[in-house]
Amino acid sequence: MAQDDTSSGLLSFLWRHKIWWLMPAISVLLITGLLLYFGRSSASSPFVYTLF
Repeated sequence: MAQDDTSSGLLSFLWRHKIWWLMPAISVLLITGLLLYFGRSSASSPFVYTLF
């Protein structure tokens, strides 16, 4: 629940202050973090590590 509040708060801040152009950078950071998290201890780790 707190994550939903944080992400919606961040998105509303970026939209309100016209920093919408920062969205691709945030998306890349989020995707990279998710790949590192899921590649740590799952069965897909050999496939994730080949990306880096």
